[in-house]
This record gives sequence, structure tokens and C-alpha cells, in this order.
Amino acid sequence: METSWTLPVPKHKFSDLYLCFCGYEACQPFHSYGPAVRPNYVIHYIISGKGTFTIGNRTYRLTAGQGFFLMPNVRTYYEADADDPWTYLWIGFDGEKAASYVQELGLSEEHPVYQCNFSGELQSLLFQMQKHNTYDTSDQYLLEGCLYQFFSILSREITLADPSARESGNLYVEKAVEFIRNNYSNEILVSDIARYVCINRSYLYTLFQKYLHTSPQDYLSSCRITRALELLSYTDLSIETVAFSCGYRNTEVFTKAFRQKQGMTPSAYRKKFRLDTTPDSAHVP
Repeated sequence: METSWTLPVPKHKFSDLYLCFCGYEACQPFHSYGPAVRPNYVIHYIISGKGTFTIGNRTYRLTAGQGFFLMPNVRTYYEADADDPWTYLWIGFDGEKAASYVQELGLSEEHPVYQCNFSGELQSLLFQMQKHNTYDTSDQYLLEGCLYQFFSILSREITLADPSARESGNLYVEKAVEFIRNNYSNEILVSDIARYVCINRSYLYTLFQKYLHTSPQDYLSSCRITRALELLSYTDLSIETVAFSCGYRNTEVFTKAFRQKQGMTPSAYRKKFRLDTTPDSAHVP
């Protein structure tokens, strides 16, 4: 492979996340970049050697297996070691959801340095990007897929330089809540939620208590009953259909859960609180 190359990607078909450029370089001693700012996000990964990365008044001495993150319009400087200059790869990207994606990785201006043990896979992806550097529609899709794969590899086992930087417990809760809100109408169990966020039920319970002061089961039940209240108030759907729409396949189980939350049966609630108007948000998809 060449000792240095850069692949610019000025054309992009996508908006959420898209590749701007990528590259690879076996640096000479003292090779540096900056101080400078970038117009987009850039992630560097060190394949071999050493160097320093400076952001603000902080300087990090980095080596193989580590990487550093550049945010748009943030001044940085980096330099290869005199005796053992680094070889690194990089990807530049942007998009409407780029900020949230890097946040999920735990990277930020305050915590820009990370460790990742999948050097071979990251290099393989970059080589693949290099081979498909045309404006052909097929290549555009392939480059987009490679970019998401790059994020997938990093998210698998990324370790930040400051372990306290990423409050991973809160991220687990956010993803669990998102899963519940998207799937409460199905017969999901707490074990399904835990499996989705890749932690065990006990730890999920602990995190929900810490951040939401409730259990996963109670949160799931509350989402279902809240939806039931809307349907009972704004629609003429049967109690059985309301139950099914809220994730209950047994009307008796639904009625029991509803009574525990509201102190009355679904039928009694509808009789007492039935409204005449039917907002669009109450329609069942």
C-alpha cells in the first residue's frame, strides 16, 4: 500500500451521515498538522508508532491502537514522534445526525481520545474505500455502508481515555426507552429490552432505578396504559382492540393492569372521561 493517500468524496447522496474524505499516511518524524480547524468531523486511528495530539490546553501522547477525534471548528494540532513516527488512517464525515452518532460513541471536545483493538478491520475498510473512489451510484452506496461499518467497529469496544467521560449507563437507559416506545404495542418482555441493549436484566433494573426512579416493567406498563387512556378517551375501539393495540393479548390481563394504574376498569374510565373530539394523534397506525 502507498505510504500516503487521501480520498476526497465531494459528492454525497445521503443526509443523516455521509463520508467527506478518508486517508492513510505513514508520517515522517515531526510531521505535523495545524494548529487548524476543520469544517467537519474527523476520526484518526493510529496503526503504528507514536505522536502527540493537542486540543485547547491539553496535550495527549498517543500510540498504536489509540485514536483522536476532531470536531468542526475546534482548533487542534498533532505531530508525529521524532523517533517512532506514527502511521494513521482517518475518515472525515458530516451529516444531520453526525453529532448524535459520535455522542453515542462517547467522543466529544472534552473527551477526544479513545482506544480500539480492531486495527485490522478498520484498515480493511479503509482499503475498500480506496478501491471504490468514483462517483458511480454503486460506489456511493458502498462508501456509505463502509462508513456505518466503521462506526459499528468503533462502538463494539471503544474505550475512552477518561473512563468517566461516557456515562454508558445513561446511554443504555436511553436506548431501552427508545426500544420500549417503539415496541410497547408488541408482546415484549423486560428480557427482550435487556437483550436489545446487550446487558442483563438485573443491571437494566439498576439503571432504570438510578436514572428514571422506576423499574423497566413499570415503565413499559406506564407506556401501555398511557396509550390506552388516549384510545379510550378519543376512539370507539372495543376494549379488546385497545388492549391488543397496547401490547396486551389478553383482555383480563389488560383490565387488571389498567385497574392497578387508574383505580377503575377500562370501561368505567371510558364512561367517565370519553371525549367528543378525535385528534389525529389518537388514530391507531
